Amino acid sequence: MPPRAFPTSYRRLFAAPGTAAFTLAGLLGRLALSMTGVSLVVLLSERRGSYGLAGTVSAAGLVTGAIGMPLIGRLVDRYGQARVTVPATLYNAVPLTGLLLCVRFGAPDWTLYLCSAACAASPNLGGMARSRWAHLYRDDPAARHLANSFEQALDELCFMAGPVLAMLLCTTLAPEAGLITAGTLGTTGALLFAAQRRTEPPLPPAPAPGPGAAGPRHGSPLRVPGLRVLVLTFLATGMVFGATEITTVAYADALGHKAAAGALLGLVAAGSCLAGLLFGLLTPRRAPGVRFLTGAAAMAGVLLLPLAAWLGGAGLGVLGVVLFTAGTATAPTMVTGMTLVQDLLPQRQFNEGMAMAVSGIVVGISAGAALAGTVAEHAAPGTGYALPASAAAVALLIALAGRRHLRAGGSSGPAPGSGSGSAPVPGSVNFPAPRGACGAAAENSERAVSASV
Repeated sequence: MPPRAFPTSYRRLFAAPGTAAFTLAGLLGRLALSMTGVSLVVLLSERRGSYGLAGTVSAAGLVTGAIGMPLIGRLVDRYGQARVTVPATLYNAVPLTGLLLCVRFGAPDWTLYLCSAACAASPNLGGMARSRWAHLYRDDPAARHLANSFEQALDELCFMAGPVLAMLLCTTLAPEAGLITAGTLGTTGALLFAAQRRTEPPLPPAPAPGPGAAGPRHGSPLRVPGLRVLVLTFLATGMVFGATEITTVAYADALGHKAAAGALLGLVAAGSCLAGLLFGLLTPRRAPGVRFLTGAAAMAGVLLLPLAAWLGGAGLGVLGVVLFTAGTATAPTMVTGMTLVQDLLPQRQFNEGMAMAVSGIVVGISAGAALAGTVAEHAAPGTGYALPASAAAVALLIALAGRRHLRAGGSSGPAPGSGSGSAPVPGSVNFPAPRGACGAAAENSERAVSASV
């Protein structure tokens, strides 16, 4: 790859006017989201003296957020990004402020659950940004692939920096500082994002009635079998993230270096961020469904490394290298998954479908963290690394079982984002198509698991 390929390729994304503005605004909102969980746990553990209360209050917000995000996405598809984002953001600031006041004035615990659960109208800025890229480069599949890779790298960057910033604010200023900063950044970023009207996708026309229509105007995107496959796969991938986080903290603590857990988790995110950026420079030759299956297989294989490191009694140095390597397998899978969401759904359901995918990840993170916490309490430190390896294997089985539903995007020509039949991205390189993709084992897996998808 030429030395200048990396900056040159990504610079072309921002040739369209307004792209830098909505990207920076959305980055503020996503950074706030990554700060909220840690900030809430630190606040309640300090002011109420209970990690159990902090965990369950945080879980209440995650559950209602996973439900509310697709509903907000449906409203965005129906009424437009700005018309929904502004009132939803202003509403969301109210229960967040109420939560801070309840903690400050010693209100009963049930008020904390109520306020946390009410914070369910947070707009999916990452999904809306991807929707903007998809509209701006609707006739340039290579640029859409590059944009999805860039967005995944931004996600990883936020989830690498957000918890560190939150901990710094909570420990150096006040326990409330992290949540106050997250709320301020989130509200400001969302409002600035909504103000970028010239890059906002127009509302799509209503589908023509009749048997040839792409589906009911207000029907759920989950009626599309391919999206069900993706949501289930993302749920299992979320379990990978949640279980890896808790297990790494417990393992580092057992080695007497709990403070190093943040750096180890940062290496996971750094590996995924770098892989996402490099993946965007490739010009894939196969359809997104094949790439998604390949990514899931790679993720299942690489996530055996942390388990092997623990079984071998590895120290923090080796574990750091292994976790960085493990992180590199997740980004290509996520990038291709989001490309498939765009391919499988009509434009009028983009935001709702992407919100459902993100909700699957959120639910998976919660479940993976809960399982890993239980394992950490009742088994030897490091045993929990079996959980992300198992969850990645489940994700692969789901993708195998539902692979026939992931072909719709490429059934009638080159799939958007596949790079087939389009001019290559400047400075990009091709990679060989995978050989011998599924075989008889895939057929057996499909018969065994197809009922679940």
